[in-house]
Amino acid sequence: MTIDEAQQQVDNWIKTVGVRYFSELTNLGILMEEVGELSRLMVRRYGEQSFKESDKGKEMADEMADVLWVLICLANQTGVNLTEALQKNFEKKNIRDATRHLRNDKLQ
Repeated sequence: MTIDEAQQQVDNWIKTVGVRYFSELTNLGILMEEVGELSRLMVRRYGEQSFKESDKGKEMADEMADVLWVLICLANQTGVNLTEALQKNFEKKNIRDATRHLRNDKLQ
């Protein structure tokens, strides 16, 4: 699935199954919740915190998909084409970071 296809499929789902989009501000709050859930899972899996019973069985891929879903909703609502945005972001990073990381002693 391409990013464009994902944006279209989320839009179709929202308009048919989901009835309508939540407001942009509500979706921003949901995005922060979803990022928090992903963060909690990663801290427990890769950090020093132990798993709570409520976190056992949760899948990182599912949490990442939840983050992506809400981000796509926000992009759709605000008229952002994520394919174009990502391409422009690559261009920006390629210009800005062309030699920056290569010269960073901490990355050697």
